[in-house]
Amino acid sequence: MSPTTRHNHPLIAALLAMTMALGPLALDTYLPAFPAIADNLNVSIHQVSLTISVYVFVLAFGQLFGGPLSDRFGRDKIMLAGLSLFTVASLAVSYASSINEFLLLRTLQAFGGGWVMVCVPALVRDRLSGREAARFFSLIGLLMVMAPAIAPSLGSLLLKHLGWNGIFMFLSLYSILILLLLKLIVFRGYRRPDHPHVSGLTRYKAVLSNRPAMRFMLTGGFGFSVMLLFITHSSFIYQHHFGVSPDTFALLFGANVVLMMIMNLTNRRLLNHFAPARILRWALTVQVSGIVLLLLIMQFFPHLWLFVPAMVLTIGMLGAVSPNIQACYMEYFPQHGGTAAAVMGATQFSLAGLISAGSALLPESVTAIVVAMGICSAIALLLISGHKNGAEEPVAH
Repeated sequence: MSPTTRHNHPLIAALLAMTMALGPLALDTYLPAFPAIADNLNVSIHQVSLTISVYVFVLAFGQLFGGPLSDRFGRDKIMLAGLSLFTVASLAVSYASSINEFLLLRTLQAFGGGWVMVCVPALVRDRLSGREAARFFSLIGLLMVMAPAIAPSLGSLLLKHLGWNGIFMFLSLYSILILLLLKLIVFRGYRRPDHPHVSGLTRYKAVLSNRPAMRFMLTGGFGFSVMLLFITHSSFIYQHHFGVSPDTFALLFGANVVLMMIMNLTNRRLLNHFAPARILRWALTVQVSGIVLLLLIMQFFPHLWLFVPAMVLTIGMLGAVSPNIQACYMEYFPQHGGTAAAVMGATQFSLAGLISAGSALLPESVTAIVVAMGICSAIALLLISGHKNGAEEPVAH
């Protein structure tokens, strides 16, 4: 983000949202193509589904490398290098002829994607702080939230006309477009912040030793786990337990996205009057209340028309939770922003991934899933409530 474009927030936010959308697009766009990929590579759908786990894990791993490198060499170099790797790997995936080749190329694709994603919060922190940063993160979230909503439909369209290979060709072309836009607009006149030339280990030590910031990092991890638990079990909840059709399921799932957008817009207005940390506590309190309501409904009135509003309330609150967590956490790191973003990104993906995977051991009941979501949300609220700073704004160290 150059000084000349700093004040053009909507355009820069749109471009950074398009960049962050690489994550959900790479994860969700090819979901409808699983049967076609399995048939073409002569493997089971279960084997194809492993490519999601591999992508999520390596995405977190890539962020751990890309963050310190962006602090050392500049956001532009690392971000554009990551996009280049993502582009080449995406194109190569479309020509994969075996599941092992597919997995290897998805690994490279995720590693490059991790470099790209970790630079976005660091770029914002380089130029903005406090409420202004929270508003900017909220604007990015508002624009980005559409990606997971349209990705499966886009994947179905590409599958129908171009086959599963066309999905990865699209991802390659999309990343080329992002690369050009970032180079021409976001990084036009970009100058790397004057950060000390220190080792990656020193940067990680500086970040991890900031105990108040770690509270926000863990809050973000448990907050993200609430959403991932819902995504993992949403089909079981709505289609298996409540027996809705695939079309109805898509509408019910989309309702969460709508409230997340509304909460993003509401959050931007609230930031004119309240600090991000205070809004974060309010949003988490409402989320916990929504989960308590879900448990009461399942115990006494287990009807779909009561369950859906409570679940939408629970998931929709993340529209206010996520941008404020990012702003509060990044506020502590005027230096080592890339490394700080790497720690948070890797923690969110790995912690939520482990919790989501562990939820497979739960009894097959909606109540058990909601309880797991409630535990994660309650831990997040306790972490932020136990913040000892005393001020509503974090103090940069």
